[in-house]
Amino acid sequence: MSQLRITYKKSMIGYSRDQKETIRSLGFRKINQTVIKPDNPMIRGMVLKVRHLVTVEEIAGEEGNP
Repeated sequence: MSQLRITYKKSMIGYSRDQKETIRSLGFRKINQTVIKPDNPMIRGMVLKVRHLVTVEEIAGEEGNP
């Protein structure tokens, strides 16, 4: 299963409340913080909503042990 490395790059000041809540829901607290999330439609949708505030890299997950 692949994963996404998401980095919070731009301040959410001046953006709508739902975008601020999305940043918090992704687990961000500080600018330049990086989180790793599973690559699924829910996370992709959240990233799409705040794509102007974050950068995203796809990383390969471990194959094998379930």
